[in-house]
Amino acid sequence: MSYVPPHLRNSVSSSATTTRTSSVALDADRSKLSCSSNSPAATRPSSRSLRLAVPGPVFPQWSPSERVLRMTPEQIEDVRERLNVDVTVALDSSPAPAPAPVESFTDMCLHPSLMKDIVFHEYTAPTSIQAQAMPVALGGRDLLGCAETGSGKTAAFTIPMIQHCLAQPPVQRGDGPLALVLAPTRELAQQIEKEVKAFSRSQESLKTAIVVGGTNIAEQRSELKAGVDIVVATPGRFIDHLQQGNTFLSRVSYVVLDEADRMLDMGFEPQIREVMRNLPDKHQTLLFSATMPVEIEALAQEYLTNPVQVKVGKVSSPTANVSQLLEKVSDGEKIDRLLALLVEEASQSERSGHPFPLTIVFVERKMRCDEVAEALIAQGLHAAALHGGRSQSEREAALRDFRNGSTKILVATDVASRGLDVTGVAHVVNLDLPKTMEDYVHRIGRTGRAGSMGQATSFYTDRDMFLVAHIKKAIADVGSGNPVAYATGKVARRKEREEAAAQKEARTTLSKLSLTGSTAIGIEDKYRFMIAASSDKREGAADSAWDD
Repeated sequence: MSYVPPHLRNSVSSSATTTRTSSVALDADRSKLSCSSNSPAATRPSSRSLRLAVPGPVFPQWSPSERVLRMTPEQIEDVRERLNVDVTVALDSSPAPAPAPVESFTDMCLHPSLMKDIVFHEYTAPTSIQAQAMPVALGGRDLLGCAETGSGKTAAFTIPMIQHCLAQPPVQRGDGPLALVLAPTRELAQQIEKEVKAFSRSQESLKTAIVVGGTNIAEQRSELKAGVDIVVATPGRFIDHLQQGNTFLSRVSYVVLDEADRMLDMGFEPQIREVMRNLPDKHQTLLFSATMPVEIEALAQEYLTNPVQVKVGKVSSPTANVSQLLEKVSDGEKIDRLLALLVEEASQSERSGHPFPLTIVFVERKMRCDEVAEALIAQGLHAAALHGGRSQSEREAALRDFRNGSTKILVATDVASRGLDVTGVAHVVNLDLPKTMEDYVHRIGRTGRAGSMGQATSFYTDRDMFLVAHIKKAIADVGSGNPVAYATGKVARRKEREEAAAQKEARTTLSKLSLTGSTAIGIEDKYRFMIAASSDKREGAADSAWDD
């Protein structure tokens, strides 16, 4: 099916619409990927196949090893409990129960080239999300995955995606891709592409293209038109190429929406829906999201068919790996206070003989991001700025230097709050607090990962009191062992803004009445804990934290 831009659709008559039909029939032996590396399935279908227009997709029959197939329902539940994985299937519509988790790559019966690359990169055992999500994806079923960055979810959809592509008739010039991954940011798209290349290094014929803004669109056009198997893209730039006729959706049979909640936050919902509406009827969709707001549930309900929902751990739930500190500082004093804090940290590191800890400083605006980075560099600290106003090469260089440790401090806007997994971040500083609790959770979740300890320092002013009140309450709840829950998504954030306005009005009313000497003040119970201002300049809670 050819993509037709929305503004041209009314002028295209139904009689002129060309249906691209499937013309390739692969026999069962060729399409079935089994554990036997000597079978014809271990090689890619030949381009000798008859080709009238565009070959239809092939969904090979897959099954894990006999050992996994022999597992009892009780054993399957024991494994899921050990992996901290929750699996849900719609009982009234699902054709079959969710497949069992597989705790060994060998038991997944993967393509030999994939196994070779897994061994090469020293992947020893699947992570929790990989153990359960990969069998779902390999079996050709739709998946709704809830897992955080750093959990291994990229490989969870990348490895089955490569296996799926290897089973398809070869891509030829002018064809669109076989698989499409949409991600919210350039940085996340680059990480995904790197993972795809890592697991396809043994397959020289498998071609990947990254399609993101901020880079040369002509080079992308040339690459797409030459024919690629997998496209990793940001939604806006991919739609640009579709509208220009540089690529097509007619052969896409494996779609991944990664960090879908973040894409909706960034306003990409129209582009996502535009892509999903124009896909061939027969395709497999995997949607991954760090949170499950109502918007994601609606998207999944509309575009996923009988999905298996896989959730790892408690998403956006408290952890004991990050120590949080709140410090009240006026706007004019923030940068000076930051410099004093990090210079002291550098001195302590030098005295102890340890390297300066990797630190991310979050700020609200692009201009402030550059200003803070320059101030840190002037103090002799190794810092770099990361924000949407920087060129692609500048952003890549900043991330590369931060990852390899030559840059110790990354000053960033919320472009770095989600989707970026940098090992060893020890300290997160909120120079400017975000507007919502959800964004705060994602920011401080950049540290304290993979069992390591982390620290989060947040500067706040009077205008941040609504969020600060929620942070304090959450810290207290975690300390007392109570569960902490908060809503996520656009609807929840709109309600949070309304409550913040109501709280501000309550504080203003309190201030006015105190000046007139009145004491008869009526305050709703749900806002009462927010009214009292703390007398302490610094407040913190050791060993209580939030994971993203």
